[in-house]
Amino acid sequence: MDTGILHSILDNDFYKFTMQHGVVKLFPKARARYQFINRGKHAFPLGFAEALRKEVDAMAGLKLTIEEKKFLADACPYLDPTYLDFLQGYCYNPKEVVIEQQGEDVQIFIEGYWYRTILWEVPLLCLVSELFYKFQDTERVPDETVIETTKDKIEKFKALEIKVAEFGTRRRHSYQVHRMVMETLCRYGKPSFVGTSNVHFAMINQVKPIGTHAHEWFMFHAAKYGFKMANTMALEHWVDVYRGDLGIALSDTYTSTSFFRQFDKKFAKLFDGVRHDSADPVDFAKQTIDHYRSLGINPMSKTIIFSDALNYDKVNRIASYCAGKIGMSFGIGTNLTNDVGLKPMNIVIKMTEALPEDGEWTPVVKLSDERGKYTGEESMIALAKSVLHIN
Repeated sequence: MDTGILHSILDNDFYKFTMQHGVVKLFPKARARYQFINRGKHAFPLGFAEALRKEVDAMAGLKLTIEEKKFLADACPYLDPTYLDFLQGYCYNPKEVVIEQQGEDVQIFIEGYWYRTILWEVPLLCLVSELFYKFQDTERVPDETVIETTKDKIEKFKALEIKVAEFGTRRRHSYQVHRMVMETLCRYGKPSFVGTSNVHFAMINQVKPIGTHAHEWFMFHAAKYGFKMANTMALEHWVDVYRGDLGIALSDTYTSTSFFRQFDKKFAKLFDGVRHDSADPVDFAKQTIDHYRSLGINPMSKTIIFSDALNYDKVNRIASYCAGKIGMSFGIGTNLTNDVGLKPMNIVIKMTEALPEDGEWTPVVKLSDERGKYTGEESMIALAKSVLHIN
């Protein structure tokens, strides 16, 4: 088994770096724990944990290069020079990751300072996915088919006259497939194709890195400030760090209904829009449009980023509804980077506990609009639902 699948520290989703920047500024002593969740109940072959361990150990050698630092400074002026200096000195510590295998079950645990451990999730999922297919020894479709399929997809999206970004890092088939998909999107996608969540491929292809924050940003704030204040404090701190840049707010950490109760006129005006990540997208669009209108804000001045398991039919349905009502853009992930004739994996890594500087280890939860995406301890989920009056 070859080692060293990952070749760049920037081969990660952009929101991991933007959140890390915020954590370094605001919560440098906070600690976090994460856990791998095998949603698809995939059976891992014997020896998988050992192979993954080798890849994780190899990541200790990844360093931000001078060229990569310059790219971030030029493309992302809202990232402080002090943060870029920090990132240049950062290296993965494999000791923060525990990997265990019993039979066909693999478990992964991460623990350490939040500002450090925040970068593990996406590359670990990439490695799990790529190694899984290598162990299966399954043949994907030829390169020509990958390129042709991607070209066909982006041509169809262009016909809808919408904006599309590539969001497929974490469950990609492989680095090689991801690279071909990105090259194809850049070659044939303009003007619809607007960028990627993967910073490494954004740099290589000279496109915009796209992303703001993830559920863990809000989950940590619940551990520090309580469920009632989690959304509000998470949004306040985001504004404190970015002062108007990176203005797309994630809405469904504790259900969108709860989010919109706290997304008042101040936040609705400060943020450029919201991101949809669970449940019916058209229902969410209606809810968002109604919310903006109730605050006297023209929905056409705002944007929804749709990013939940998108394919052409789903995008077409959403675009048909939103046209002329609200701005929209689409982050398409696995459908682009793992459409190679094999079943994509259904895997995630989620924060499970947080330790704020002035607190104690606290279990954290996520209450998506889609109940099947809930994560966390049952007792804590029940508490959150009670506090936030969620049925």
